[in-house]
Amino acid sequence: MGDFGLPSETNGPLAGTVVVDLTRALAGPHAAMMLGDLGATVIKVERPGGGDDTRGWGPPFAGEESTYFLSANRNKLSITLDLGSAEGSHTLTGLIRRADVLMENFRVGALDRLGFPLRRLAALNPRLVVLSISGFGHDGPEAGRAGYDQIAQGEGGLMSLTGSGPDDPQRTGVPIADLLAGMNGAYGVLAALLERQRTGRGQVVRTSLLAATVGVHAFQGTNWTVAGQVGRARGNHHPSICPYGLFRTRDGAVQVAVGSEGLWRAFCAAFGLDPDAEGMRTNAERVVGREAVHRLVERVFADHDSDRLLNLLADAGVPAGRVRDLREVYEWEQTRSQGLLVEVRHRTLGDVTLPGPPLRFFDLDGWENTFTGHRAPPVLGADTEAVTAWLADG
Repeated sequence: MGDFGLPSETNGPLAGTVVVDLTRALAGPHAAMMLGDLGATVIKVERPGGGDDTRGWGPPFAGEESTYFLSANRNKLSITLDLGSAEGSHTLTGLIRRADVLMENFRVGALDRLGFPLRRLAALNPRLVVLSISGFGHDGPEAGRAGYDQIAQGEGGLMSLTGSGPDDPQRTGVPIADLLAGMNGAYGVLAALLERQRTGRGQVVRTSLLAATVGVHAFQGTNWTVAGQVGRARGNHHPSICPYGLFRTRDGAVQVAVGSEGLWRAFCAAFGLDPDAEGMRTNAERVVGREAVHRLVERVFADHDSDRLLNLLADAGVPAGRVRDLREVYEWEQTRSQGLLVEVRHRTLGDVTLPGPPLRFFDLDGWENTFTGHRAPPVLGADTEAVTAWLADG
């Protein structure tokens, strides 16, 4: 792993690993942030003047800072670099020589045009792990297409599975193709770093927004590839399990997941229903006759307020839950107990609370390994001078 001479308050499994992050928007920055959360030193390279596109994505803004940018860039340093200039090329060359990981999500071929084809990267640093994220893949007939999340959600089939019904395709409420591509990229980098310990050589990891969407089709994918059935959007109800979904109550709605025959019998016992009624004895029968099952469940639930209903379901051992808005999620004690909020000091905003990393680590005695010193997302170019000095010392 690399050594880093800048002041760093972080620790973690990737402490000492240097990541040069050339990415912008969301998929690549999310991947880099995941490595930064694990203790890597991430140097985010941004264009002078404007920086990452997401610095301008809003409102909402906090002061002059985009909350979108804040969501994907914690635990990073920021430098500005004109990659098209001789000086920028020289500085990037120095960074590549000392890096463990280089991340990019340019259009296919852009890094070559900047003077850094793979053969040069290998010559500069044979141990370098390169993560390259594209929209639709780095080869194939549509390799040159630009990658944007909603386009990928549609082209990759997710929108056809999401919505109130087959004629109502909907995007998810978060840019899921971008986020999944970033997650895939991060775990690919970790695998390449692990293999490097054995071989002594780096390699290129490639993924795409298309791969991210196709990669999470799960049972909907095999429904087609094995059974020849094309999945369609079914709103808030599971296509293969019944009852499993969102049901109205006297004062709102709750979600129920009756995921086994044992749970079906527990559910029926709690509400005085016959689990062996015609068309309802097995999950397969209930899926075929889902409309009748849904009517039955909502008729029962209509007599109960949501809170009381959730208590009854909990007593019966039937998985259930409410639909929280984000204010409720972040104020929920369970969310806070899982370390999903972090407090950081931002250079212009002062003390701010950010959504935190989704992983926790414990030693085998059960003690949590708390990583210290999460860094706020950087203001543009905040670390240019320090990184330049570090390169000069090398």
